Amino acid sequence: MFIADLHCDTLSALCAKQQQGNVANLMENDLQLDVRKMEKGNYILQNFAVFVDWGEEEDAYASGKKQIEIFSKEIKQCEGRIGHARTFQEMEENKKNGIISAVLTLEEGEICQGDLNKLEEMYRLGARMMTLTWNYENSLASPANQDSRRICVREERGLTDTGIAFLEKMEELGMIVDVSHLSDEGISDVLKYSRKRIAASHSNARSLCGHPRNLTDGQIRKIAEQGGIIGVNFYGTFLTEEKRDGVYFSRVEDIVRHIRHMADVGGIGCIGLGSDFDGMDDNLELKDASMSQLLWDGLKKSGLKESEMEALCYKNVWEFYREML
Repeated sequence: MFIADLHCDTLSALCAKQQQGNVANLMENDLQLDVRKMEKGNYILQNFAVFVDWGEEEDAYASGKKQIEIFSKEIKQCEGRIGHARTFQEMEENKKNGIISAVLTLEEGEICQGDLNKLEEMYRLGARMMTLTWNYENSLASPANQDSRRICVREERGLTDTGIAFLEKMEELGMIVDVSHLSDEGISDVLKYSRKRIAASHSNARSLCGHPRNLTDGQIRKIAEQGGIIGVNFYGTFLTEEKRDGVYFSRVEDIVRHIRHMADVGGIGCIGLGSDFDGMDDNLELKDASMSQLLWDGLKKSGLKESEMEALCYKNVWEFYREML
């Protein structure tokens, strides 16, 4: 069994630790994901998000560039164990050599500050997927979950004209449009204007957990019909509405419940994993990337065939990238 994961926040977490003077690196750390943990969990691919909290960082572009520099440095220091994959051919070569593929993504479209030239620069630096928003309204669109540090002032919550131009340019470049964190109106616009497959890198089913960050059954179905991919999120907040000792606990059985529901709605071919490791609390049964066997066991217990489990854990994502990269 291999694991391909569409989203983690390990890069920004590492940057924060290093800025605080802590000794932390990608090979081994006390976070939820590192190279050693991924090797133990039999990872074949990991998306690394450049995440910028625009409520804390006024210059999202500069913050994003800094994280990409650290990404390149960390990957180089782990040479032979993990490699930056910009194309599907590089993914295949890494797989052949027993190397984990690291795909660079962007989480917060305002990293590009509404400038198509900066979007092209991010592509040249290796970014291959981008969420149009995080939790703030920006120059591209409105989010699903509005953070009070930047108040929404637009009446229309879909894509802006700049957002539509970005979508078109991303598809021209070969950068995947990621609708996680996007408003319902924004998702509708992406589905309307996109000409290529899209992703929801770390989103769950709203019919099972009513958080606005999750996808409706209609959205799941439309993304699937368009050939897109959805990464199931391990964060307890997006898995369940029931609290345990005051917190939303992430249980494997709830991850499996969302996987099964979304597969029933959109077909098993549209589902992958989008853990959100290092972007969530530690209230986890599946505590880190080394423990993927727990998920495999949970999927098996639910009655899925081995071929279906392999599709969910890595093959669907692999084939999506075969088409898109």
